[in-house]
Amino acid sequence: MRKDIDPSLLRAFVAVVDSDGVTAAASALGLSQAAASQQIKRLEEVLDCRLFERRGRKLALAPAGERLVAQARRLLAVNDEVWTAMRAPAFEGEVRLGVPYDIIATFVPPILKRFARARPQVRVSLVCEDSRVVREALRSGGVDLALTTETDCGRHGETLRTDRLVWVGAPGGEAHRLDPLPVSLGAPTCLFRPVAVEALGRARRDWRAVCEVSRLEPVYAVLEAGLAVAPLLRSSVPPRFEIFEGARARAARLPPLPSFRINLYAPPALSAAGRDLADHVRASFAG
Repeated sequence: MRKDIDPSLLRAFVAVVDSDGVTAAASALGLSQAAASQQIKRLEEVLDCRLFERRGRKLALAPAGERLVAQARRLLAVNDEVWTAMRAPAFEGEVRLGVPYDIIATFVPPILKRFARARPQVRVSLVCEDSRVVREALRSGGVDLALTTETDCGRHGETLRTDRLVWVGAPGGEAHRLDPLPVSLGAPTCLFRPVAVEALGRARRDWRAVCEVSRLEPVYAVLEAGLAVAPLLRSSVPPRFEIFEGARARAARLPPLPSFRINLYAPPALSAAGRDLADHVRASFAG
């Protein structure tokens, strides 16, 4: 008749192998030497074979013990994995976080990483859209809290940081010298778009749209190819691009752009998990 193997017997066996002896293994397991020896004896009885043999004064693996080592480690790993999974805190809910494309890569990953470590029982769903769409989703209940980039701050919002909108292009590129100016403007819902268009109008600089999407991958592709310039938040500009500021911007006839606020919207009725995530967001921007 098949017998089940007590994981504690396998753990004692592996400890003896790793410690090169019963004495050190017993200490690692928090057992007396006699108790550790008894566990090895019980395992040998269950398996009906000798697992160790004496070679002089040293305890060495017998052939059966050599066959058992790898399998014992696998069984213990599965045992520990099941134990950890079943002991994990119960699921405590979900928080839907809305974030615009322009700041997600710069600010959000470390926030989510710290929150997942602190609250593993809470799921975070990320909704990435333009700030205007994110605010609409917040009003309609599509997201629970939101980060936005805006020129002002609305009801239930708080400004975490102010950042300047800047013109960006490829190092050594010629796009900024062209007339009309080729510009990557974002989708119609992008809040950077009307601001950039208004600034170019005041400067009487003719322009043409090259890329009209808000996702940053195609914007970056156009910039790297030297086909256009784009308005981006200064803190979000990758180091591979050139920022036009001051005299460089004036020489390129690129008009100054206003500052934008990075706002957090955490409605009063937010769940406890949502409030905790909002605190993590605040702490990230305060640091």
